Amino acid sequence: MLQGISAREEPIDAMVRDQLAKSTDVYFSADVETDGPIPGPFSLLSFALVYAGTFDGKTFKRPSALDKVFYRELKPISEDFQPEALRVNGLDRDRLCREGLSPEQAMREATEWVGSMVVDGQPALVAYPLSFDWTWLYWYFTRFCPTGSPFGYSRCFDLKTAFAVKAGIPIVRAGRSKILASLRPTHAHTHHAVDDAIEQAEIFANVFEWQGKNGLDL
Repeated sequence: MLQGISAREEPIDAMVRDQLAKSTDVYFSADVETDGPIPGPFSLLSFALVYAGTFDGKTFKRPSALDKVFYRELKPISEDFQPEALRVNGLDRDRLCREGLSPEQAMREATEWVGSMVVDGQPALVAYPLSFDWTWLYWYFTRFCPTGSPFGYSRCFDLKTAFAVKAGIPIVRAGRSKILASLRPTHAHTHHAVDDAIEQAEIFANVFEWQGKNGLDL
């Protein structure tokens, strides 16, 4: 009887170990630049993904350098755009109409790159705030990549919420301008997707490692 119990437990233990390995979060900081507020009527013009670390439920490991970067510029998918959006990101929409990658190629290559970066665990997307960048990337992955989103439909981390919870402040007071000096990045915010994704990855690691503080005068 005891041998029978042992025999049944061994594969269960192996399965648990496998599940624990897959439960590790592999984070990617994401930034998008667009020509309008929503995907479909408007277009994703560029985006960047930066490897930002891992967390296995106990230990967070930040990358030694923020040099694992994926960046693409895309052809617009519609004629509609908002001039003010282009003024912010500085992208030449006419050039992208001629030279940008097709959304199908860009999203396929992004999926392949994310997969190449994840040995154990599952990829999770990080943004500040998450709602804008996730909306665009999830829509584009779902619409243009045959395998869909490499982040599933919900593997995502809202850095704004994380900061608000650790700081003990409301969401409405947790914008980037409220980040404490000790948590601020060394990388500049330029409205270029690569720069901003790297900057965000720095903030993410700083906030993740921060023990938090209640009652901040922010």
